Amino acid sequence: MSRAQAESVIKNIIREIAQECAGKGHTVSETLVAFMVKAVVLDPRNLFNVDRTLTKQDVRKLVELCVDKLMDQGSPSLDTIKMQVYFDMNYTSRRKWFLASKVLFCRVLQSRLVPVSREITDSRVKTREDLEGLYRKIVSYVLLRSGLGSSTDITTVREATAALQSVFPQSELGTFLSLIKKDKEQQLNDLSMIVTGIRLFNKDSRKGGEGIDDLPAILNEAIPSTSKDIEWELELSQSLAWQYTSWLERLLDPEVETRECIVPLDMVKQALYNVRQHEAFLKVILADVILCAKQVETLQTELATRMKLLRVTVHSKTAVPTAQVFPHFTALAKFWSGLQDEMVLLSILSNIMENLQPFLAAQSQLFPDGQLEDILGLEIKKYEQRMKESSEWLLPETTANFDKLPLQYNGICGYTLVKKDGLLLPGNPSIGVLKHREKYYVFSSKEAALRFGSKPDEYIAHVAEKAKQSPELIQLLQLHQQFACVTPYPEMQSGERLLVKPITKCDSSTQTETHLLETNIVKSYEWNEWELRRKAIKLANLRSKVTHSMQTNLSHMRRDNVTQTYHLEDVACQSKMDGNSNVPKPQVYLAGLRGGKTKTTHMIKTNLTRSVSE
Repeated sequence: MSRAQAESVIKNIIREIAQECAGKGHTVSETLVAFMVKAVVLDPRNLFNVDRTLTKQDVRKLVELCVDKLMDQGSPSLDTIKMQVYFDMNYTSRRKWFLASKVLFCRVLQSRLVPVSREITDSRVKTREDLEGLYRKIVSYVLLRSGLGSSTDITTVREATAALQSVFPQSELGTFLSLIKKDKEQQLNDLSMIVTGIRLFNKDSRKGGEGIDDLPAILNEAIPSTSKDIEWELELSQSLAWQYTSWLERLLDPEVETRECIVPLDMVKQALYNVRQHEAFLKVILADVILCAKQVETLQTELATRMKLLRVTVHSKTAVPTAQVFPHFTALAKFWSGLQDEMVLLSILSNIMENLQPFLAAQSQLFPDGQLEDILGLEIKKYEQRMKESSEWLLPETTANFDKLPLQYNGICGYTLVKKDGLLLPGNPSIGVLKHREKYYVFSSKEAALRFGSKPDEYIAHVAEKAKQSPELIQLLQLHQQFACVTPYPEMQSGERLLVKPITKCDSSTQTETHLLETNIVKSYEWNEWELRRKAIKLANLRSKVTHSMQTNLSHMRRDNVTQTYHLEDVACQSKMDGNSNVPKPQVYLAGLRGGKTKTTHMIKTNLTRSVSE
């Protein structure tokens, strides 16, 4: 089966599944159906051979399995798949979103601006009224492009007109009309940026800004609110995940006696996958919101700096060279456009977070509120506790470059520092080095090591508090990462230290797949543009060519013929002779099988077959 035929079969299967689900009252997207078809085919329990062409029975079985799974509305697994499909269809990375939004923005903007721009660039002014009408169209174009205010609001139009007149009076329309169309469009875009910057500057100076929202204030309120909502949802999902994890560990532990589970084990696993997927998506969204907050802070700082420079430039001056102020106005417009983009992105992320909530419905019905937590009691191990149990101890015998480990606190025992009110006691690396969160800690005694290792995060926080009370400890203990405002010595005197990353001994193995990607070689592909042109010209020429044939009076009914004959030969052959034979029929007689008066049986075998000679 060719690739095109296979794709056609798959499309028909997807369409059939969607129609059957619709007939049962459930509308499903083709993307979800395609996802489910792939999942069912790849499941080894369904016994589909991907290397063999599907028969009618296989197709019917595939359709029935997919419909059953798509109709199971109480399945957390189905909710997880729906969540994945939704997130994949609606979420895109920050970088890709900005690239796509610019393309989309340009298309939408062009659809709105092209009619107005064409009227401006193609206008033929003859009277004074025509000039005034053209100027009003330029004001409308500036307002539409900036998106700051409505072109139907009188106050906004007056403000935009005043700003435009300050940089492009009506007396310059004659020069504008003498330009070619491309230069006219470029000047319109430049005027839009400058007028937008002037209006933003007037708003900051409280001399205008009608119809312009206080975008920085809105973002400063929206970002913390969105972050708080996401963190709250994330905390709930993580709590549920650890409850399901602890319950599964309890059920799967053969040494622990548990009551009969009211929920099937497989359903609990599906619920765990569901909340873990929700947690992962929330972390992605939260990371984007944090980046959004950082970008907004940067844009606001640059906006405020540029406003300050403009005030200094235009302060108490009646006339300012355009070369000095126009770049500032253009920069203000760009920074404001960046804030608008961040606002749109924040709204999209917030909507995605809210739309993920319905995909938790099935798992939330497995256990009533608080039931699972009441069953587990104090046995729920959360992230912090598991991190403590997974801390790694490095010893001189098993770690290369042990003497070059970058020890925290400059080799001082953190436990002694906390427990003995700031006493600086050097640690003893031969006891062992604790690796916790990719950092290395050394201690003065085994007891100190064990105590610190049982609650590392708590002692680390206490050391930071001690350093706050005695600021000189910040440099002494090298706590620069916890106190980012302090510059570490190595940055001031670079090249004095070289930290070698420790090499922990361990056994590992890797394997690389032979063919990572499916090969798809198109024999008819041609990379050479000139070769493609040659073929196109050849085909075009063939369309105008016709094949003709004709005969003359001399060649009519004349042609050369050649034949070859074979001479007859006398041939003889010999036929077979008829013959027959008769063989005797074998006959054997066995006597004495029924026994007799004696206890033992004596059998007599007599051959009664006649001889061949008879």
